[in-house]
This record gives sequence, structure tokens and C-alpha cells, in this order.
Amino acid sequence: MKTGVDSIYIPDEEQMLRAGQILAPQLTPWLQAEPPTATPPGALVFLHGDLGAGKTTLVRGLLRAYGVSGAVRSPTYTLIEPYEVAVGPSQRRLYHLDLYRLADPEELEYLGWQELLADGGLLLIEWPERGAGWLPAPDLRLSITMQPPGRTLKLSGHGAWQAVALKTLFELEKPSANVRKLDNFQVYC
Repeated sequence: MKTGVDSIYIPDEEQMLRAGQILAPQLTPWLQAEPPTATPPGALVFLHGDLGAGKTTLVRGLLRAYGVSGAVRSPTYTLIEPYEVAVGPSQRRLYHLDLYRLADPEELEYLGWQELLADGGLLLIEWPERGAGWLPAPDLRLSITMQPPGRTLKLSGHGAWQAVALKTLFELEKPSANVRKLDNFQVYC
């Protein structure tokens, strides 16, 4: 996988799942609170990309890393899917939102996203541009662009979240079990 300063090429679905699995431990500090009974600060993660780019696949990998074993589908029709995850001794909530079907950004008020964030929720938001003018700037932004046969994943963070983006990219650069490095080339087996 070749990387730029802030992006990496993802060749297939398996590697997109891996990207989510690698991102999960980078998010864990924001899901933990001291003491464990305290509410952690909420966080916004924006997921940009065309239909079929792999946004939900990345979220599925992230949720699998947190032990979620059930179905993980795009919440295109439900708009919000909550997930309980174990983080240390505590249970925390992650919310997967898909704003694709919003007709007007004002509809965000009816979803209660501000309460979810205030309760320490980590909000993973697909199609955040549909909430323009209502959503604040994200803590972490992931952009997936089609680059057949794969995709390019770009990460950027605000403030301390830039370290999350860089650490995730660094970890993704490490060869996975199904990648062999041959000089300047990588062969996917």
C-alpha cells in the first residue's frame, strides 16, 4: 500500500475492514474516561465518499475490533444505529449515522445527535455534507475516493486528533499477513 502524507491506497474490501480494525484502538482513548464511571467527551468522525466507496465497510471493521459480532449495515433508512462496546471496564456507545436521506440539514435537530454527543458518544457520520451548517467541524475526517480497482483513504484530524490520523496511517503502512513486500513493490496474496 503506497501512502501520501495523509492518505493510503486500500486495494480491496479486506484491507478496508483492516483499516477500521486499525482505527479502533486509536479511538479508544476518546472512549475512556477517568474515573471509568465518568462520561468521556463526545467526538465526531466524518466519513466522506461516494456510494459504494467503503464507508460502512470501514465502520464494520472498527466495530468488529470492539467485539460487535452482529450485522453492521449502513443506517441509510434508520439514520442512526447505536452500538454498545466494551472499553476497559466500561460500556460505551458508538453511533453510526447515515445522513444520505436527509432532505434538509434542519432534520438533524430531530435525530438528537447533540444529546448523543453530550452523553459521550462517538458519532461516526456518513454523508456529513448533508448536515452542512448544522454539524460542527469533525474531530477526525476520513475521505474515501474510488481509485479502481481500489480506493484511497485520506485521514485528517483537528488538534490532538491529527495524531490519531497519523498513527492510523502509520499502522496501515505495516504489511498485513496477506501482503508480502518485494523491494519497492507489494504483492497481495
